[in-house]
Amino acid sequence: MPKIKTHKATAKRFTLTGSGKLLRRKAGQDHFNARESGKVKRNKRRDISGPSTNARTIIRLISN
Repeated sequence: MPKIKTHKATAKRFTLTGSGKLLRRKAGQDHFNARESGKVKRNKRRDISGPSTNARTIIRLISN
């Protein structure tokens, strides 16, 4: 059976931590951030946990 290739688009959007959790970036960081409050801007810098419903599929796509 052939190996599954890494899905590069998914690999760029999600990271897998050592404990097995998925992390993703918050949306809306590209532009129009001058109007956001400082609190919102700081919170957008953080990574948040990824979707738990599709976690198995995403892990399979990004693992080599």
